[in-house]
Amino acid sequence: MSIFRRDDYTSEATQFIDGLKAAKPSLEAEQRAGRAIWWDKKLSREEQAEYAEGRVAQQPYVYGTSGHSNSK
Repeated sequence: MSIFRRDDYTSEATQFIDGLKAAKPSLEAEQRAGRAIWWDKKLSREEQAEYAEGRVAQQPYVYGTSGHSNSK
C-alpha cells in the first residue's frame, strides 16, 4: 500500500443515490422505461424529411429582428 493512499471518498450525493438504488432496486429499469417513452424513438426517413422541411431559418442576430416594434 502506498503511503500517499487516501481513504476512499464518496460524496453525499453519491451516498444518497447508492442508498436510493439499494432501497429500490427497480429504479434504473423504471428510469430506462420512462426514457424510452419520451426520448428513445426511431424516426423514419419521411418523418425526418418533414422535420427538415418545417425548419425556419434563424436570423443572424436573434434579438434584433426586423419585425419587432423596438427594432430600427
